[in-house]
Amino acid sequence: MTIGYTAGVFDLFHIGHLTLLKNAKGLCDKLIVGVTVDELVTYKGKHAIIPFSDRIEIVRSIRYVDAAVPQYDMDKLTMCKKLGASILFVGDDWYGTDKWREYEKEFAEAGVRIVYFPYTRGVSSTQVSKALAAVRGETEGAK
Repeated sequence: MTIGYTAGVFDLFHIGHLTLLKNAKGLCDKLIVGVTVDELVTYKGKHAIIPFSDRIEIVRSIRYVDAAVPQYDMDKLTMCKKLGASILFVGDDWYGTDKWREYEKEFAEAGVRIVYFPYTRGVSSTQVSKALAAVRGETEGAK
């Protein structure tokens, strides 16, 4: 059985998220999705609009997802090892960066393949959030 893993905030769930999960499920028998906890989102300098408990329930309800688990840190390799995942799915915005070239070596040594998927152009939670703020007449960064 091939187990795949991907992780993300999944705030303001949109078609790009769904496409990633659908494509990932097509390449593995079991897809496990890590959903970033609110504390880690804040640590990364952002704020989720949808609370973690709702975000994980949304992801858990997607038919392509076999299991959703909390993501407490950025260590995806440890999580892949813990879950027995042999594939990590990530967005292609990381492809070719020095950081991810190094990750590819580490993951390969652990027997985990990294598969990059193209981001859905023109769609992101950040863009959706900015559009909502503009419609509401809020300034950027205001809550």
